[in-house]
Amino acid sequence: MTSPLGDFLKAQRARVSPVDVGLPNVEGRRVAGLRREEVAVLAGVSVDYYTRLEQGRERTPSAQVVDSICRALRLSPDARNHAYRLARLAPSIQPPAGTVSDDLLQLMDAFPEAAAYVVDPAFHVIAANATATALLGPTQIDAGGLEYIFLDPDARSYFVQWDVVARASVSALRLAAGFASPHPDVPPLIDRLLRGSASFASLWADHTVARLNITYKIIDHPDVGRLELTYQTLDVRDAPGQQLTVATAPAGSASADKLALLGTLDATRRARN
Repeated sequence: MTSPLGDFLKAQRARVSPVDVGLPNVEGRRVAGLRREEVAVLAGVSVDYYTRLEQGRERTPSAQVVDSICRALRLSPDARNHAYRLARLAPSIQPPAGTVSDDLLQLMDAFPEAAAYVVDPAFHVIAANATATALLGPTQIDAGGLEYIFLDPDARSYFVQWDVVARASVSALRLAAGFASPHPDVPPLIDRLLRGSASFASLWADHTVARLNITYKIIDHPDVGRLELTYQTLDVRDAPGQQLTVATAPAGSASADKLALLGTLDATRRARN
């Protein structure tokens, strides 16, 4: 008998070295990371209570207990928020709208030399400017970011550092899945990826959680070749759950020229159609 919170806590304590929390690192330890007893002592709870929490027999911890355990495990802010959501202590959010505001669309189109696009919590692209449309390509836009990464063989050549992109994307999906009321497309997406990709299943079992924080990608694009791009991802304030990503390249660089060319190519294709 387990629970999402219990599985998460077990994975997190396995990452913490005794030395990190001021405990002696005795030779011959059979447990990776901290023991349950050590987490309980550090968090100020009984060993029996923490064991029941990790095993899924205790499902209603207080905010004070969760906070103490998060501190004991030295969780990052994103991981701490995720633990609160798994404990059903964070407020639920309504699924974001599937459309993007006219003001945001206007802003995206105002930067033709940058690739700007908006995704929902299931990483479906719900809006993109001309440059982003050409950069991502119809397959990625139609399939969705996660399904493209893990279910389309072309993704491993498109993303030069595929493993980095894949790991960061799974961490961000786990964050989206942890909300008390996740976006309705997120659970079935996870099921499809678990069935269709051993790589995804392995990364999902790792229980790493973080916002989508990739700031640099190298892409081997089928139309223009190698692009080295800087990425910024921002939450859309008036539509919680939506994220705006903007990809740019240094002015005057070969990647900037290629990014501009992609925008031109997309405009030409639209004119032909």
